[in-house]
Amino acid sequence: MNLDIQTGVKTAFFLAIGGIFLFLYLGIRSISEGSKLLFFRKRRDLMMRGWRLILGAVGLVGLAFLLNQYAEPVAYRFFPPSPTVTLTPTITLTPTITQTPTITVTPSITVTPLYTNTPELPPEILREFSSEVTPIPGTLFSPITVALELDENFLPVNPTTEYENPVPMLYGAFSYDQMASGAQWTAVWVRLLDNAVICYETKPWDGSTGGYGYTDCAPDSNIWQPGEYDVRIFIGQQFITSGRFVIAGEVPTLTFTPTASRTPTVSPTPTNTRTPTQTSAPTRTATPRPSATITRTPTATLTRTATSTPTKTRTLPPTSTMRPTLTPRPTDTQWPTLTPEN
Repeated sequence: MNLDIQTGVKTAFFLAIGGIFLFLYLGIRSISEGSKLLFFRKRRDLMMRGWRLILGAVGLVGLAFLLNQYAEPVAYRFFPPSPTVTLTPTITLTPTITQTPTITVTPSITVTPLYTNTPELPPEILREFSSEVTPIPGTLFSPITVALELDENFLPVNPTTEYENPVPMLYGAFSYDQMASGAQWTAVWVRLLDNAVICYETKPWDGSTGGYGYTDCAPDSNIWQPGEYDVRIFIGQQFITSGRFVIAGEVPTLTFTPTASRTPTVSPTPTNTRTPTQTSAPTRTATPRPSATITRTPTATLTRTATSTPTKTRTLPPTSTMRPTLTPRPTDTQWPTLTPEN
């Protein structure tokens, strides 16, 4: 049994107190019994024994006093106390009120969901597949990290999960391993609010079997509507990994800068003017001149009869027509030429 100094002193003190009461009891009892005896010698022995017990009780009182006041300090002079391990109090959990569970109705029919949460490729992207290489089942891709720029090792610079409009171009960086060369891989950027495809690329894998890669998206600035977006990677038709980010802020409005342009002036619209057609000038027609005829007369004399020759008739040229605006000028009408007489 291992006792320290403090415990030993206290034990001795309580033993002294117990001895005091015991000695007093035995001393008083011995004196009482001795006073009743008739024989002197026996009576004296019992009474002397009783008084010795009482004196012993008095001595125990002094010993108890010394033990209680001076024993422990004196012991520490010769046996310096060594530091003892102090127990650190532990946190006591305060019990909280636990709600009694209510009866839960167990549904008898479990509704099977019609759609799963596993992303799938749209049919229009599947039609662009050109690779016939079977992907390796153990292909590994890390979660996609979105950033505004990449370093020379294709690692994202200051990546975050929220971007403020306007957003120019975003990169989705990832690491990969055990990738089959020539396997069809696809990256799709999707807006989760309406499940609209913002950007995508699909082609046979032309990189190494392991390392770092990225996909980028740079649509028009008005495409980045506020909301949550998801970048998904597929190998073949199997979904591999994804990464989400948030676009905050209003969409910037497109401002058209006016450019200087020549203003068309109003020009008179030409009216349809009947263009005179070229009229052929009348040509001189030779008029047969009556020849002199000899008429037999009974007098047998030849008489020349004069026949009037038709005079030349000049045809007036057509009057000039006012030249219309923006109308091709009609050609001049030739003047009639004189036909020489025969």
